[in-house]
This record gives sequence, structure tokens and C-alpha cells, in this order.
Amino acid sequence: MLIKRIHGWEMPESRATPEALFLNRRAVIAAGIGAASIAAGAGPASAQWFQSSAPDLTRRPDPTDDLYPAKRNESFTLDRPLTDEVISAGYNNYYEFGTSKNVWKQAEAKKTRPWTIKVDGLVEKPFEIGIDDLIRRTQLEERLYRFRCVEAWAMAVPWTGFTLKSFLDIAKPTSGAKYLRFETFQNPAVAPGQKQSWYPWPYVEAVTIEEATNDLPLMVTGVYGKPLRNQFGAPLRLILPWKYGFKSIKAITRVSFTADRPKSFWEQLQASEYGFWANVNPAVPHPRWSQATEQVLGTQERVPTLIYNGYGEQVAHLYKGKEAERLYL
Repeated sequence: MLIKRIHGWEMPESRATPEALFLNRRAVIAAGIGAASIAAGAGPASAQWFQSSAPDLTRRPDPTDDLYPAKRNESFTLDRPLTDEVISAGYNNYYEFGTSKNVWKQAEAKKTRPWTIKVDGLVEKPFEIGIDDLIRRTQLEERLYRFRCVEAWAMAVPWTGFTLKSFLDIAKPTSGAKYLRFETFQNPAVAPGQKQSWYPWPYVEAVTIEEATNDLPLMVTGVYGKPLRNQFGAPLRLILPWKYGFKSIKAITRVSFTADRPKSFWEQLQASEYGFWANVNPAVPHPRWSQATEQVLGTQERVPTLIYNGYGEQVAHLYKGKEAERLYL
């Protein structure tokens, strides 16, 4: 897949405001500093920003460590440099652990072994499977993907995982299954954000069967050639590179196959701003900020946003006949 580079000077700068502000007034002061920096192009996710709180990147023992680094799939290339690991590991939305971006230390409290994924709903036979057994039943590969947040910042990340469509071969959904509903862990004892009653925990997301059988969705188990760290959503998360990042659910514990469309976490909170499809589109602004451009963290370059985040050739056909729906937010 060859993606042409589009220069950042082709469109003007646009202000980006963190989505956390409308939910939690107590986060306004802390989040406002980072939001102002992004809007001004100062770049909070720089080496200087992490100087006093750089994430720990020490490689730790993992039951699947022998599988990394996985072979890179060269079909997936990028139009920009990879984001430095110290930036992507220290700049994460993970509301289970707090509303700031620097939640890596809090996320370390989550234990990822033992970890079981429940598969149920419209499948031939519901089952549970341990994460290590699941990983070793699949073919891991590394893919370089753009990652685009609804807050108008972006990264370029080397994810390792197995395709979602290969997971369907294991799950064996029946013909009546139209959607996949993903659910994350719930443990307020280690995830303080889950004590906040105004959030509809646990975090839930969903995709259609047609989206799931596309080649792009990746069930991610590693990053930067190593097993996934907690702040990235260990031990198992989803990556949907043509959608806004909130669709890529972390720390999956359950996958249910359903006939009816599930209602996701952000839809339950604010459906007018965060819809089911959430495909990236520069022409459709968020109600409170533009999506026309994005800031690439690390380089601080502001570049034009690409329709479907640059993956339209692979996914645009999935939405033919659905033009009357809110496909982009």
C-alpha cells in the first residue's frame, strides 16, 4: 500500500480541544494546559514535556515474549516517521485511570495475567480462552499504522497483532451475527476512573461484521517490537486505523456477536458528538472543533487530515448505501 505524502502547509492551523473537558470540570485546569499547547503548535508531547515524567520503557517478562518482534507486513507503509516510543507510551487517553494523558504509572496497577477473553452471543459455541492460548493460536505480524484521535492529534505506531478476521475464524459466528460488541475489564480497585459514576462502565465498543472481515482491523498484542504495555491497552486491544481512536477499545475481556447494533461507551455519554461509525473525515467537524487538520505528535507538524485517515481505498466501499447515516462522528 503506497500512501502519498501531503504537506502540512496546504491547510491552515485549527484549534483542537480535548474531549474530556465537557465531561469533567475538575480536569479543566490540568487539561487546559495541554490543549492550549496543541492549539498553539507548542507540542505537549515533546521530549521536554516528558522530562520530569518520562514513561518507563523497561522490557518486562511476558509469557509470549518469544514471539516478538514479529515479522513486519511490508504492505502497510507510512507517509511520516514513526512516533518515538517515549511519546506514544506517555501520551494516552485511558479514562479508566484518569483524564490526563500521562496515566502510564496508574495503568501499571492493572494485572494482565491471568487474563481470559469470553466469546459469546451468536456463535456456534460460546467459550472462554486465555490470552496466551489465543495469541499462540494466531499469526502475529507487525503493521505500521497512522493513529488519529478525535481530539485532532495523531501518531504513527508499529502495532503487532493478528487480524480481526482471523479471530472470527476462531469465534465461528453464526449467520445471524451482524455486529461485534467488545467489552473491557472492570475493576475500580485498580482503575480509579471506574469509581466515577457518571461514566457508563465498563467501556464498550462495536463494529459490523463487514468491518470486522476487512483486512485492516488488528487485534493488538504488542507495540514497538515488544508485548503491549498497560497504557496501550494490554494484553489485548483493537486498532481500527480509519476511525477515530476512541473506537479502538483497550484491554478486551469479552467479544459478543449480536444481531442488533450495540450502543458504545461514548454514544451513551454524548451521542450527538460521538456516533457509532466515527470514520475520520476532514470535512466533518466535531461540534466543538475542526477536524480539517491534525498535529503529528513528536514532530509537532500540523498536516491536513485525510479522509478515512488515508485508508479509503481499503474501507470506503463498506459504507456504500449508508450515506444517510452519520458516518463520520
